[in-house]
Amino acid sequence: MTNRDVARILRETAQLLEVEGAQIGRHRSYERAAQQIETLAEPVAQLVEEKRLREVPGIGERMEEHIGEILGTGKFRTHQKLLKKFPPEILDMLRLQGLGPKKIALLWKKFKVKTVADIAKLARDQKLRGLAGFGEKTEQNILKAVAAFQQFAGRFHQHKAEEAAEKLIAYIEKLGKKVERVTAAGSLRRGRETIGDLDLLVLSTDAEAVSRHVLAYPEVAEKLARGENKVSIKLTNRMQVDVRILEKKSYGAALVYFTGSKPHNIELRRIAREKGWTLNEYALTTLKSGKWVAGRTEEEVYKKLGLVWIPPELRESAGEVEAAAGGRLPRLVELADICGDLQMHTTESDGKNSIEEMAAAARARGYEYIAITDHSKAVTVANGMDEKRALAHARRIRQASKKLDRFRILAGVEVDILKDGRLDLNDEVLAQLDVVVGSIHSYMNLEPAEMTERLLAAIENPHLKILGHPTGRLLLRREPYHYDLEKILSACKKRGVAVECNAFPDRLDLRDVDLRAARERGVKVVISTDAHSTTHLPYMKYGVRTARRAWLNKNDVLNTLPLDRFLKALRPSP
Repeated sequence: MTNRDVARILRETAQLLEVEGAQIGRHRSYERAAQQIETLAEPVAQLVEEKRLREVPGIGERMEEHIGEILGTGKFRTHQKLLKKFPPEILDMLRLQGLGPKKIALLWKKFKVKTVADIAKLARDQKLRGLAGFGEKTEQNILKAVAAFQQFAGRFHQHKAEEAAEKLIAYIEKLGKKVERVTAAGSLRRGRETIGDLDLLVLSTDAEAVSRHVLAYPEVAEKLARGENKVSIKLTNRMQVDVRILEKKSYGAALVYFTGSKPHNIELRRIAREKGWTLNEYALTTLKSGKWVAGRTEEEVYKKLGLVWIPPELRESAGEVEAAAGGRLPRLVELADICGDLQMHTTESDGKNSIEEMAAAARARGYEYIAITDHSKAVTVANGMDEKRALAHARRIRQASKKLDRFRILAGVEVDILKDGRLDLNDEVLAQLDVVVGSIHSYMNLEPAEMTERLLAAIENPHLKILGHPTGRLLLRREPYHYDLEKILSACKKRGVAVECNAFPDRLDLRDVDLRAARERGVKVVISTDAHSTTHLPYMKYGVRTARRAWLNKNDVLNTLPLDRFLKALRPSP
């Protein structure tokens, strides 16, 4: 089991205990353990084997036993017992935004709710507003949360889908010479922010062997279908995977077909028809005789259609076909272009690693600089810093930076944008920092006009350099807050404030269409991981993919610049 698997069971146990009414210390111990396990730099199974698990803060003798049970059996008796006590959909109920374990417990005790639909009906029938902690606005928010849940049910964060794909690909490749190539296609290859099903394409001349091997995969929970050249399975994480086995002459055509969005593929088929051909998942062929024209590689198919090869991230029917026909596709930003990471947290607030550890991990990735941006005091749950601590922390950051050759650690902060638009630290302190990222973490339900004014006020502060995760969304969990994006982008352009593409896979904020709007208006972008441990630094690739989907090139992203040029490109200090 992966660290995420173990953390998921521990976190669900914590939530179920809280629904049950367990003492606060008991359920919080599971939550703390889940947080620690999730951010470990090495497999938890390795720590158990080497008898080092107790070295992890918050892991005592009993928790060590529980984790050992999970690793040994794939289950946890307390977790299973709690799941039997409550209705099968209890975990789905707990995923509804705004309904934590305490409120779910109240609804369970009073109404014996069994499904998300039961909760939605209570809200629609206005039967919740009389309960303590509920009101008319709560009912409206619950209905919105249910709608969001139903929209995203069965979808997965990009990193979880990628992890599942990589594990299955590695397993398929164990067939050795029987498999020449395996590629993930579909929405994962396009870099969509959430993923439904996985599509894997296998280049092999032994479809029977591949099919048998896939069906024997240890993480198969259900065998859905098996055909001559296709196997469909459902994994233990509830993700459906379609594995297609292809011959060499069809592999490129299949990659085109199973990667592109439906509208993109329709455009390609239209071009093919105009040329007297037909395009499907097997080949580009002539309409009349069915003679093979192309299909071995994607490049071959696109070239025959009169197009340059289109990067997978752009295949959304958003002008890419016309641009490819006219030779106007941009050279998209690449992971190798990134010179530094501009939002990360250390043990000074809610991070798991020290300044030095974050710097060492960033240097190992080939970066020239990073910005340490721990939270300000308004985020009490994250141990946010007041003015005194922020300045002391900045001094420690600069001292650590002086010890490093050809690498710079910038002293920064992720300062809260308060309800009235003021920044959470005074200007005297902010003036002494290299990078000031301003973010919203509270009062997210303001009316759009009020939220717009709040952000405009923050942008007017001359010390704000970057607008962090600008819509506050959490994918599959929390909808974005709403405001007039046009006004905010105009203000950012006028004041020289950059907007963040937050690469943390739970956020990917700004989303691709908003980043493209920023680019078209000349607003600069930074791509940051929002890392809370060294294990999060690889998340940069998800931010880069999102930027590529937005048609961003290297010149659109500030942190592709070397240090001196980057500092000059940031909003100048007053």
